Amino acid sequence: MSKQKSLKDTPKVHKDLEGFDIKIDKFGEIKGSLTIDKINTFLDKNLDDKKLKKEE
Repeated sequence: MSKQKSLKDTPKVHKDLEGFDIKIDKFGEIKGSLTIDKINTFLDKNLDDKKLKKEE
């Protein structure tokens, strides 16, 4: 018997990433529902860059 999550079980996400969905197609390409720019803006705002912290 296959152990798969049902589609009703959606993970909890940050409110700024609401509606984010990511899939990999049959050619191995990653398809996302949000633009890279929006994801990068979110990461810049919410994560500290470890490499830049060492230089300071």
